[in-house]
Amino acid sequence: MSPHYSKIHNRFSWEGYHMDARGLIDLGYSFIKEGGDHEKSIGEFLLNWRDERDFVFAPSSGSTGQPKMIKLSKQAMVNSAIATGDALGLEPGQTCFLCLPATHIAGKMMLVRAIILGLELHYVSPSRSPLRLVRKKFDFAAMTPMQLKNSIDRIHLIGKTLVGGGVVDSTLRSAIQDKGAAVYETYGMTETFSHIALKPLHRADHNGIGFRPLSNIKVDLDQRGCLVINAPDLFEGALVTNDLVDMHSDGTFSWLGRIDNAINTGGVKLLPETIEAKLSGFIKKPFFIGSLPEAELGEKVILVIEGEEETFEDAIFDVLDRFARPKEIFFLNQFSYTRNGKLRRKETISRIN
Repeated sequence: MSPHYSKIHNRFSWEGYHMDARGLIDLGYSFIKEGGDHEKSIGEFLLNWRDERDFVFAPSSGSTGQPKMIKLSKQAMVNSAIATGDALGLEPGQTCFLCLPATHIAGKMMLVRAIILGLELHYVSPSRSPLRLVRKKFDFAAMTPMQLKNSIDRIHLIGKTLVGGGVVDSTLRSAIQDKGAAVYETYGMTETFSHIALKPLHRADHNGIGFRPLSNIKVDLDQRGCLVINAPDLFEGALVTNDLVDMHSDGTFSWLGRIDNAINTGGVKLLPETIEAKLSGFIKKPFFIGSLPEAELGEKVILVIEGEEETFEDAIFDVLDRFARPKEIFFLNQFSYTRNGKLRRKETISRIN
């Protein structure tokens, strides 16, 4: 039987200080009254977690549209925390490091994991380089790909790291190797309480490994080839996604891209994310693949790069099939992003002159 959301693990502590229910509420009020912006969001979540309701709200990422508030079951959050703890072998009394904002699901779930699993939580203000001033080691943390990229030389300070909220490109995957740290890419969304599957990136054979679902989670495909998730400990019924995936015989799956990002050029269907993965080792600036209307092809493939204009050798596109090669390259000073750093593709493309 899973622990109840009303309970606090007796090994849970905050910055080394044991924390019971009363202490958690006092901490929440203190953060709201006297803390910085990131501490206020922590305080608000702690008070919401301890109120009489059996749910909290969290915003969707907003990467494919306007963010919306999603109602999340507290008990499902507890069940998710336990599944992650089991998958990673987390033990009561181990240390965890919070460097994500508590406004979104990833940060909220780090707090829930600490409270439910009995971890000793330490935190810093969210930034692009969260380990910059860190000297001590921690057992567990979660980061965005940007944070991981900027922390790669210090990632050995974290025993096990979750990375999610964006695509981990081939350059970053290669940089993780031989760092003496276990790094797991996550698959999930707000509706799945952060993640439902993990993929180890620190293994030498990481390129051939898919996402493995956590305990008591079943995945399948619909008629479009998109992932369908059944997770009775998290939600009722099936969650049908717009994520195109390849299913493997060992029960894992590989993410290919979102069906709503697909490009149809000359009758050929292309996934931008697949093209981006092939180009990631050649383009160092932030970039993405998109499309613009074109009379003959219907849509033409374009490459959009963030930063000042520069030239590229045509040879870098030799890794692509003929139809996937960009017909034009555009440079923008700044992409459009959601509040939690996810790219808004369509909004960014709309700014191209």
